[in-house]
Amino acid sequence: MKSYPFLLLILLTCNFLFGQEYFVKYTNEKIKIDGIKSEKIWEDAYTETNFWQWRPKDNVRAVKQTEFKSVFDDENLYFLIKSYTNEKKFTVYSLKRDFNTASADYVQLIFDTFNDATNAFQFQTNHLGLKGDVLVSGGNRDYRRDRNSSWDAIWYVESKMYEDHFLIEIKIPFNQLYFINGSKKWRFNMYRSDTQSLEHSTWINIPQNQSIGSLAYMGELNFEKPLGESKKPVKIIPYVNTISSKNFSNNLSENSLDYGVDFKIPIANSLNLDATINPDFSQVEVDDQIVNITKWETKLPEKRQFFTQNSDLFSDFGTGRDTQPFFSRRIGVAKNKYGEIVENKILAGIRLSGKINNSTRIGFLNILTDQDLNNHIPQNNNTLLTVRKKVFSRSNFSFFILNRENTKEYDFIDQSKRYNRVFGAEYNLANNDGLWSGKVFIHKSILPNNNRKQKNLSSGFRITRNSRKHLINFYSAYVGNDFRSDLGYFRRYGMYKFEPTYKFRIYPKNPKILNIEIGHFTSFVFRPQLENKRELTFNQTSVDISYLNQAELNFEIRQREDYLYEPFDPTRSDGAIPLEANRYYNFIDYSISYRSPRRNLFTSDSSLSYGSFYDGTKFSIESSLSLRKQPIFNMSLRLNFDSIKLPEPYKGRDIWLLSPKFEFTFTKKTFWTTYIQYSDQSENLGINSRLQWRFAPLSDLYLVYNDNYFTSNRITPQFRSINLKLTYWINI
Repeated sequence: MKSYPFLLLILLTCNFLFGQEYFVKYTNEKIKIDGIKSEKIWEDAYTETNFWQWRPKDNVRAVKQTEFKSVFDDENLYFLIKSYTNEKKFTVYSLKRDFNTASADYVQLIFDTFNDATNAFQFQTNHLGLKGDVLVSGGNRDYRRDRNSSWDAIWYVESKMYEDHFLIEIKIPFNQLYFINGSKKWRFNMYRSDTQSLEHSTWINIPQNQSIGSLAYMGELNFEKPLGESKKPVKIIPYVNTISSKNFSNNLSENSLDYGVDFKIPIANSLNLDATINPDFSQVEVDDQIVNITKWETKLPEKRQFFTQNSDLFSDFGTGRDTQPFFSRRIGVAKNKYGEIVENKILAGIRLSGKINNSTRIGFLNILTDQDLNNHIPQNNNTLLTVRKKVFSRSNFSFFILNRENTKEYDFIDQSKRYNRVFGAEYNLANNDGLWSGKVFIHKSILPNNNRKQKNLSSGFRITRNSRKHLINFYSAYVGNDFRSDLGYFRRYGMYKFEPTYKFRIYPKNPKILNIEIGHFTSFVFRPQLENKRELTFNQTSVDISYLNQAELNFEIRQREDYLYEPFDPTRSDGAIPLEANRYYNFIDYSISYRSPRRNLFTSDSSLSYGSFYDGTKFSIESSLSLRKQPIFNMSLRLNFDSIKLPEPYKGRDIWLLSPKFEFTFTKKTFWTTYIQYSDQSENLGINSRLQWRFAPLSDLYLVYNDNYFTSNRITPQFRSINLKLTYWINI
C-alpha cells in the first residue's frame, strides 16, 4: 500500500504531446538586422500565423494576429516577426535589459533545444527592440519560480513601427545556445502580449489554467539540414572595484581596491564550467527589508548571479517553505561568537553544470569561504553534487550529495559541528499536458556524532491535479528531530506536516471577468517529540476575482491555532515581556486586497486585514503605489503598517516600513536606481543608489552609493560607502 502514491506518479507520465511544425529554410544570404524586410530570403521563407488566444479565452483565434518567418545559416538563427496593431498606446515599464513583462507589451520566443519539455531558452523583445533573456527550468509550470533572468546572451534585435503593425528582426548566434550537435528539430513556441486589446496569444494553443510559457505545449522547428557543432567561446569576466567606506560606530574609514575574475569554460557542447576568484556582489540590488512578526527566520531571495545560474539543478530539492536542504543564501554569511549574523567572505568557487547526454544533467558546486578567527568563524568548504535523470516524457529522478566541512580543526569549534553532510533522492513528476505534477523525496543527514538510533531523515510527498476548473493538491512532509542541514532552510526539526488544498474556478459569461477562484487551504503540524504533539492548525478560505483589464480582487478568512513552545515577542521590542509559552493561541482574521490594472500609468496594490492576534488584535495595511512616465521613469512607494495590541503585561506596537524607489532608464544602456528603506522595527534607514552603464555587450560600469542610519532615538549615521566597479566580458 505504501508504494501506491509512488507508482501513481510514474503511471501519470506515460504519454507525450506533439504540436504543429514549422520548416526552417537554410540560407547563404547575408541578413542585416534592421527591422526591414529587405532580403530576398524573407520572401521565400514560410509564413506562420493563426495564433490562439490564451486570455481572455483559450479556445478562439487571436484578434491581434502575429506572423513569423525563420531561416538559418551556419552561425545564426533568424526570425522576422510581424505583429499587427492599430493603436500606438503600448505599455512598457523601462528600457532595461530583462524588462518587466507583467501586463506589458512583448513578444517571446522559447526554444526547447534538447526536446525534453523541461528546460529551455527564452528571448523576449517588444516594439522598441528591447532585450530580455531567460533560462527556463521545471517545465515552466510556475511562471515565477521556474524562470532565471540573470542569464545573459549576446544576440541582436531591431524593430520598426509601420502603419498597422510593427516588425521585429532577430539574430541569435548558435554559440549562445546549448543543443545536440547535428540536431534537426527543436521544440518551440512564441507568445505575445497586447495590452491595447487586453489579449495574450500563443502560436501553440495553451489551456488558460496552465502557465503561458508551459513547455508541455509546444510546436517544432524543423531545420532544412542538420545543425553543425555549437562552438562556444571561453569567456573571461574580470572586475575592478574601488571602495571608500566609513563605519561611524567605531569611526573607522577604509579605502580599498578590490579585483577578481570569473571564467566560463565550455567543457562539452552542453556542459559548462564556471569559476570565480574573489567574487564581489556590490552591484547587486539590496534586499527588501521585511516586517517580521512571526516566530520564523526571514527567508530572502537569492540575487547573486553566480548562484542563480542553473539554480534548478542546485536549489530545487525538497520544498522551499519547509524542507530545503540547500539554500545558497547560507553561503557568504555566518554566525559570530555572539550569535550574530555577519558577512563571511567568499574566496573562490567553481560550478560545473549541464547535460552529459540527452537525458542526464549534472551539477557540481564548490565554494570556499574565509575564516575569521576574531569572530570564531572557521574556513569552510561547501560542496554540492547533483545528478538529474529524465524519465518518461517530462519527469525526472534526482540525486544529490551536500557537504559543509571545516578545512582544518579549530579550538573554538565543537567536534560535533566539524562537518554536516546530507544526501538524498527525489522523483519529480510532470506529465505531458500539465494536468498532474508532484514530488517524492527522502533525505538523510550525517553529523560527526550520528548513531543508528537517531532520527536523521527528512521526507515528503506532493501531488497536484490542475484541470480547467479544479486544482487539488496534497502535501505531506516529515523532518526527523536529529536531521540537520547547515546549508539548508528548515523552519522546524522534528515535525510532521499535512496540507490539503482545493480550488474551484468559475469562468463567468461577464466579459469583464476572466475567472473567479474559490479555494480552501488547511495545514496541520505535529511535533511528536514535544509534550504537546499538535503545534499548528491553520485554515484559509479565499475568493480571487481576476478581471479582463488585469485588475484583481481578493477576500480571505484565516483561522489559526498555534502552540508556543518557547516565549516569543512578535513586536521584537527592546525590554518587552515575551508571550507565555506552553499554551495555545487562537487567531482569526479577515482581509481584502485589490490590485489595479498594471498597464495604467498609476497603479496600486493594497490589502487590509484585521483580526485577533496572540490574545490581542492586529490591524495591517500593505500597499504598493507606482507612477511611471514610460519608458524613462518609474517611481514606487511600498508601505507596510502593523498595529499590534496585546493585553497587559505584554507590549503592543505600531510597526512601520516605508520604501520609496526611483528608477530612471535614460537609454537602453544607461540606468539609475535609488532605493530608500525605513523600518522602525529594525530601527534603520537605508539608502542604496546605483548607476549602471552597459558600455559594451555584457560589460558594465557601476557607481554604487550606500548609506545607513540608526533611527532609535534620533537619526545618526551608521555606515556609508561608495564604490566604482568595472566588469568587462572577453570572448576567446
